[in-house]
Amino acid sequence: MKRRRFIKNASITSLSIAVGSSLSSCSETSSDETKRNKSKAQLPLVVATWDVKSATAKAWEVLINGGSALDAVEQGCRIEEANEKGQSVGKGGLPDRDGKVTLDACIMNAEGNSGSVVYLQNITHAVSVARKVMEDTPHVMLAGKGAENFALSKGFKKENLLTDASKKAWIKWSKKSEYKPIINIENHDTIGMLSIDQEGNISGACTTSGLAYKMNGRVGDSPIIGAGLFVDNEIGGAVATGLGEEVVKTVGSFLIVELMRQGKTPQQACEEAIRRIVQKPNSNYKNFQVGYIAINKSGEIGSYSIHQWFSITTYQNDKNQTIQSSYFNKNS
Repeated sequence: MKRRRFIKNASITSLSIAVGSSLSSCSETSSDETKRNKSKAQLPLVVATWDVKSATAKAWEVLINGGSALDAVEQGCRIEEANEKGQSVGKGGLPDRDGKVTLDACIMNAEGNSGSVVYLQNITHAVSVARKVMEDTPHVMLAGKGAENFALSKGFKKENLLTDASKKAWIKWSKKSEYKPIINIENHDTIGMLSIDQEGNISGACTTSGLAYKMNGRVGDSPIIGAGLFVDNEIGGAVATGLGEEVVKTVGSFLIVELMRQGKTPQQACEEAIRRIVQKPNSNYKNFQVGYIAINKSGEIGSYSIHQWFSITTYQNDKNQTIQSSYFNKNS
């Protein structure tokens, strides 16, 4: 942060030399614009991938009681991690091709700090372990047995994450699959959540059991800062869902935030990030799913996906709503 202030001050000094007296008028304009943006902002707010009304309701409860955006996204994601019927994140998540439930998660706060866990087993609340990594260690990411041991040392409960329902689904898949992981548009096993609290601060989180029936050891975009999630408190935040390999290749969430920094709206930035994927040479986009959601500092929301059935859930102005996201159409 000291380095950032130094660079910022140095840049302002150079600007004052170049433009002289016009510097003060630029500052006034910037201040006026900030005030207008604050007046437009409808805060607090929370937005998440997929139809997860219980998760956004929990996050909203935290926000309206004066809690931070960081607390909101953690508590919201924990709801889905404990939802065994969801079979997408946390306990009850669909396993890898060897029948093991392995979890990935990350979290990022308004100060730019982040924590992440990959290939975590036997611990339901991966997002909370990721927060502990961020707050209680000098590291950003812990993996595998090391992440599990760290979680146990912090008091997390060890439990079997493979429920009877998920085990039956895995056995059924294994009989027909020739033991091959399949990439298709049905495999969307992530909840990503972004929030702005009453102080105007932004945080985000992402948690997943990963691609259903993936190869053992596979890690997608969800625990990778800049791919599955990125937050810049001066600009906004973005989070991804869908086929993580494609998100990682384009560093999607970081790209969206940088596009917003350049002046694009959250919607425009999400659309451009999707175009980067589908317009790659030999893109196989018809056979996989990727979707993004984004928010900016003014409280504007954007979402875009490759296929029509991607939905987002928002809680804003005391209303919890699940809406259909706009999607890529090559003819548009």
